Amino acid sequence: MGTWAVAVQRGGREFGKQTVRQIAHTSIGGSGVRVRLSNVFGTGPLTLANIHVALSTGGAAIDPATSTAVTFGGSPTVTIPAGQAAQSDAIGFTLPAGGDVAVSAYLPNGSGATTQHAYAGRHNYVGWNDQTTNATIQDAQTVDSYFFLAGVDVRNPEAEGAVVTLGASITDGRESTLGANRRWPDLLAARFTAAGRTVGVLNTGINGDKLLLDGGDQSAQTRFDRDALDQPGVKWIIFSDAAINDLGDERPTGDQLITALKSLIRRSHDAGVKIFCSTLTPFEGTGYWSAEGETGRTAVNAFLRSAGSGCDAVVDLDTATHDPNDKTRYLPAYDSGDHLHPNDAGMRAIANAVDLSLFR
Repeated sequence: MGTWAVAVQRGGREFGKQTVRQIAHTSIGGSGVRVRLSNVFGTGPLTLANIHVALSTGGAAIDPATSTAVTFGGSPTVTIPAGQAAQSDAIGFTLPAGGDVAVSAYLPNGSGATTQHAYAGRHNYVGWNDQTTNATIQDAQTVDSYFFLAGVDVRNPEAEGAVVTLGASITDGRESTLGANRRWPDLLAARFTAAGRTVGVLNTGINGDKLLLDGGDQSAQTRFDRDALDQPGVKWIIFSDAAINDLGDERPTGDQLITALKSLIRRSHDAGVKIFCSTLTPFEGTGYWSAEGETGRTAVNAFLRSAGSGCDAVVDLDTATHDPNDKTRYLPAYDSGDHLHPNDAGMRAIANAVDLSLFR
């Protein structure tokens, strides 16, 4: 069952004879762990050695007593061909819900350009030579992306399933407090835990993502299978904010976006997965807002709220975040200041708008 994930992207940096220690914030815990790695956008074979997981104690530090080797087919080294992904063997490891696990890997050779998730929302750490079992990374360089790490899974017989939150920068947590786990999917995971529920929450938002067009990253349509339907244990998808970037840039009609949304709804149902559709949050005041884009947003939201949308439920993020006196703008208390992304309070308002009773 997935406890943590990111959407993978092209454009990651190169490594060689370096250790990369990356921190994943779990949604659910368990008694075993599996790590998923990606070379989907790599330019050549990617070799990783001496991979270890350990409980993070903050920054680049770990609890050495928890450091546990990860193997792939029994081997401590894995080579992933370009365009491929790999998952580790399952290992015994006690992982808490809402905790931080450090995944450390040594790259003994030149990696070439790597697969990444560009915005980590926290610091990860790079150091020279093999420091995978060190209590901390000496002379660490901080990086604010993930590299080749695509997911962490847990063994938990009480797990009810996983919900994938797929969207753009709002889902990815842009403008929430760095390193504080205040993205709305993190806050949703905390709500499940507080309610005594064991539901994995997997965040596959990408900054700047769109619904219709591939650009710097693959569109939500293109990546939907890999980043949503193929996630371990997925039972539900919350499709969120990607279409806002379409409306701000290319300004398609509402009908064009609705056609694409219908396709995602159909694909979810064909896979036996429920899809909850989020209304689009306001964005007037941004540099790319227009009356034309607002018309498109209104049309999309009306469709999602309609009885015939095909959505299994609607998460009304528009109502949760807009100013009641000016519905094309954020409530000021929720606005990060750029009029597009919510602040921490806005992230919490979004998380609180999700009805936990839908996940049955």
